[in-house]
Amino acid sequence: MLIGRVCTLGATGRSGFATASLRPFSGSSVMAKSKFEYVRSFETDDTCLRNCYIVVRLDGRNFHKFAEQHQFTKPNDDRALGLMSRSARSVMEELEDISIAYGQSDEFSFVFKRTTTWFKRRACKLMTHVASQFSSSYVFYWKEFFGEQPLLYPPSFDGRVVLYPTNRNLRDYLSWRQADCHINNLYNTVFWTLVQKGGLTTAQAEDRLKGTLAADKNEILFSEFNINYNNESVLHRKGTALIWEKQDETVSKRMKRPNEMEKEVTVTRSRRRVEAYHCDVIGDQFWEEHPDILEDDT
Repeated sequence: MLIGRVCTLGATGRSGFATASLRPFSGSSVMAKSKFEYVRSFETDDTCLRNCYIVVRLDGRNFHKFAEQHQFTKPNDDRALGLMSRSARSVMEELEDISIAYGQSDEFSFVFKRTTTWFKRRACKLMTHVASQFSSSYVFYWKEFFGEQPLLYPPSFDGRVVLYPTNRNLRDYLSWRQADCHINNLYNTVFWTLVQKGGLTTAQAEDRLKGTLAADKNEILFSEFNINYNNESVLHRKGTALIWEKQDETVSKRMKRPNEMEKEVTVTRSRRRVEAYHCDVIGDQFWEEHPDILEDDT
């Protein structure tokens, strides 16, 4: 039971308030009936349409500045990408109705099942819970990836909720995000190679890449720096997909049956774990290998 101080209005004393009295209160979520309860009618009904996948996408707010001040390695910092994935994993472990999450750079998308009833499908509840769990996890696991490098200030992430009614719509959304990953990473790889290995200034590198196509960028990497972009880290080129997978776990236990000596027995049990994949999600192979992610369109 929590004890709080409650100030009652009155004419006692100079301040116009009576001396604060101790009055017990509880943390019950039941709202007391009063004449002020009408204000609840101002709340907007943001229940998500049924039979739709609910996608919550988070983006780092002003992360260009955040990366600069925390001296992230360019063009990709594996510590930062690992921390993003660890934070996303924490969200999935908290909200088990998320069937898949996909992330790259400073963004992550979380896909709730079409049949989810978490938070009564209220968009604001889903988005704020994902955002708060992700942000707090980012801070909580910072040292796991950055060691003694201090976190200079709290990061923040903005979020949005989008509904997709069909499997094709959802796959196209994830394909869009992975295509964005490829476009951005190819540009950043060439840009920072020109700066770090080619001796150009950032302004010169930007000017050099104006109007170039993907083939042009690949040619610059290969002909000038002997870099085959296809051999670059698949994590950087494809991003990270997190999904649930069942895994058999074998453990040893000591058991004693009636009229028998205690002995050690092997027990196998199946558990769901979040696993990371750095692979193509645009083609069919990934979805054929993991058919449980999507629900039937019927």
